[in-house]
Amino acid sequence: MAMTARDRRGRTRRLKALTLCVLTGLALGATASAPALAQAGATGRGPDARVMERLDRGVVAVRSGEREVLVSWRLLGLDPEGIGFDVERSTDGGPYRKLNRKPLTGGTNHVDATADLSRTNRYRVRPVLDRRPQAPSRAFTLAAGHAVEPVVRVPLRPGGPIKFVWVGDLDGDGAYDYVLDRQTAPQKLEAYRGDGTFLWEMDLGPNSTNQNNIEGGSATIDVGHNDGVTVYDLDSDGRAEVAVRVADGVTFGDGSKHAESDAVRQSIAVLDGRTGAPKAVAPVPDDYLSDGPMYARFGVGHLDGTTPSLVAYMKNRIGNGGFNLMYSAWKYDGRSLTNQWKFLRGDQDLPDGHNTRIVDVDGDGKDEVGEIGFLLNGDGTLRYSLAPQGIIHGDRWFVADIDPARPGLEGYGIQQDHPGGLLDYYYDAATGAMIWKHGTDTPGADAGRGMVADIDPRFPGMETWSINGKVNYEQGRPNGLHNAATNRLAEPDTTKQPWPHMGVWWDGDPLRELFNADPFPDRRDARIEKWDPSAPAQPWALPRVVTASGHGAVTALGNSVYPHLVGDILGDWREEVVLTSAAFDELVILTTDRPTGTRLYTLAHNPAYRNGLTLKGYLQSSNVDYFLGHGMTTPPQPSIRYAGPRG
Repeated sequence: MAMTARDRRGRTRRLKALTLCVLTGLALGATASAPALAQAGATGRGPDARVMERLDRGVVAVRSGEREVLVSWRLLGLDPEGIGFDVERSTDGGPYRKLNRKPLTGGTNHVDATADLSRTNRYRVRPVLDRRPQAPSRAFTLAAGHAVEPVVRVPLRPGGPIKFVWVGDLDGDGAYDYVLDRQTAPQKLEAYRGDGTFLWEMDLGPNSTNQNNIEGGSATIDVGHNDGVTVYDLDSDGRAEVAVRVADGVTFGDGSKHAESDAVRQSIAVLDGRTGAPKAVAPVPDDYLSDGPMYARFGVGHLDGTTPSLVAYMKNRIGNGGFNLMYSAWKYDGRSLTNQWKFLRGDQDLPDGHNTRIVDVDGDGKDEVGEIGFLLNGDGTLRYSLAPQGIIHGDRWFVADIDPARPGLEGYGIQQDHPGGLLDYYYDAATGAMIWKHGTDTPGADAGRGMVADIDPRFPGMETWSINGKVNYEQGRPNGLHNAATNRLAEPDTTKQPWPHMGVWWDGDPLRELFNADPFPDRRDARIEKWDPSAPAQPWALPRVVTASGHGAVTALGNSVYPHLVGDILGDWREEVVLTSAAFDELVILTTDRPTGTRLYTLAHNPAYRNGLTLKGYLQSSNVDYFLGHGMTTPPQPSIRYAGPRG
């Protein structure tokens, strides 16, 4: 998986040509050096490249054994090829000492088996280019006598249950910070720095007390498959904003109030990530105002291929029957929020679901906006509908490079209560052309959950699997684990397939592990588990890698099947699972304790993956826009540039 020595030697000339530019990073200081180094090493990225976050190294250290510490850090999207790293440790405030003899050029992690773990140890990494050490990263502190656990704990203020956590660099220091909801009445939003320092609270007011999943209050967030909040650097100044759908009676983080002429009208507000103060507010289009307030799903994409746009899926019910559906895109330039386009479904046959995907499906650098049954171009025009191919409503669907031998990206979706017996389907994401379908002649076809990931190295590309019927082990009938590329059962015994929930890259090989929580609330027992094709097992018997309850962690709202977030937010390319303590006063972030030689740039610098982290709905796994799985090739450097300046 790692680039070979021959590959690196073949690009020596270019590396040396970049060195002079890279060394300018020395003058920029310790906390800025790593992003500056990477930016200097990407001089070929022009002003039309996609703007993404200027992240730091994200160093994290966990005790992986009685005597061992795993230190992990980010390889950035624009890091020069051939870059190496030194790992340095300071004990009890003493001088930093290098732990490795030669610069590390494999996986961006290191096992320290020499530390005195009864004392406080601080770890940092120092990039090395052309044998020249650069300025060091920000340090991560591992407290004296720290528990042996794959966990980072972030303190929170006491408060009510939490459903969602978003990440973004709110203060511009290169590290991810956290925004979370409080599912109280009224509801609240809270923002914290990455170390748990409280920043601000937003009170969503009296119009957030009605929390009905379908027809709730005009300020209600994060119920059902709706959210109405996202976090991203919308104006590319190096600091993330918080976008939220608001209504009358909301109190922003700086204490200012928002007012509307009645309890039905709504607006979109862009908040300063550091203070919670409104920076821009714009009214929600009133096309469907007569049918009441609209719930929302928010996400971010680069619809023009360069700068970010806020994308809003908004929906309300027509009487007791169908639903109005409106998509809109918004641009925030640092001063004002303007509507780019608006798409009304009207009476068109365009099936929606419970997840939105924002991804470049045709490889032109510009993102498209997808629903389970249709796709919009970045300018808000309809690209295709899957309705003519029999697709209706479903709960879950995915876009990824499912088959690396096939050009472009593919889509995989499931169907709920399909009258024709369709269970799941696989198609070309750019054109909507169907590749295969699975169905049943048995009445009552209902694929309640489905998943796609590479979990079996015996077959090319990724596997797909779903269930038919009730969303629990006893009543849900497995539809079988299929290899998508060949449309063959990977496991002949269809009762032995993983539970189709969420993926998480954890143990260091390119195969994806699985996050699961029992469908029955009284035995949730959230965990990370691994499918073993040589020893297939029924869902409840899969080998566990981590059990969340062993670290005092609970799922969303205390007993949901969902985590608050799964994403690559710390350390190397592998993913973290964000949970909370049972008292909701601490983020319990599961982060890997397994070393790996696999070297990949941080998933947060992959455009498709980072878009996915801005989306909630029915929380589902994010995917990169290249094939990440068994037998993969080294992915190309992303065509991006960094936001800034920072400060």
